[in-house]
Amino acid sequence: MHIPDGYLDPTVSAATYIIFLAYFVYAFKFMRKGFSSEKATLLSVLASGIFVAQMLNWPIPGGTSLHFVGGALAGILLGPWLGFSTIFLVLLVQCLIFHDGGITALGANSINMAIVDVLVGYLIYYVAVKYFGKRGSVIGAFLGGWAGITLAGLACGLEIGFSPSFPYGVSVTVPVMTLWHLGLGIVEGAITASIVAYLARRMPELLYSGVRV
Repeated sequence: MHIPDGYLDPTVSAATYIIFLAYFVYAFKFMRKGFSSEKATLLSVLASGIFVAQMLNWPIPGGTSLHFVGGALAGILLGPWLGFSTIFLVLLVQCLIFHDGGITALGANSINMAIVDVLVGYLIYYVAVKYFGKRGSVIGAFLGGWAGITLAGLACGLEIGFSPSFPYGVSVTVPVMTLWHLGLGIVEGAITASIVAYLARRMPELLYSGVRV
């Protein structure tokens, strides 16, 4: 899922940075509302856990790899705005220190994992809880984790497929990324749902439900 340097041509790279920065500016004003020391602690702990989980990669055909993302989980626990900042912090550290994902592709990687995955996961969970109450939290978390990473994979396939620098076009990259992440999404959804189910029993106050997008 982490796009390295050299996969995106300058036009696509610049476009993804513009989209990412515009979203960052828009989201920043919401991040400050309701921010507290408790939220800061949860953000730090969650970012650390997701960082470790994302470092476990396995390669797939098509020139990329699969790994747990955690965007839906971040959105569920912290809402879409702080969830975005959580995943972006993970991506930034991985990019600058561990060279996992290129600097020229940081905008694209942030769109896929910190925006698409977080927003899709959060919205599905929010709708499930809104209409089904606590009974919908686990299934909403599963569907959010599954759909979030699948659509993030689709976005990644489009970005690299439309880049002439990459040897394969969208006819290859989109099916490869989407279909593989459809399968991985089951694992991501199961992990997300398991964590939400545990927290619902042990620490229900951590389950975020207050932000409206």
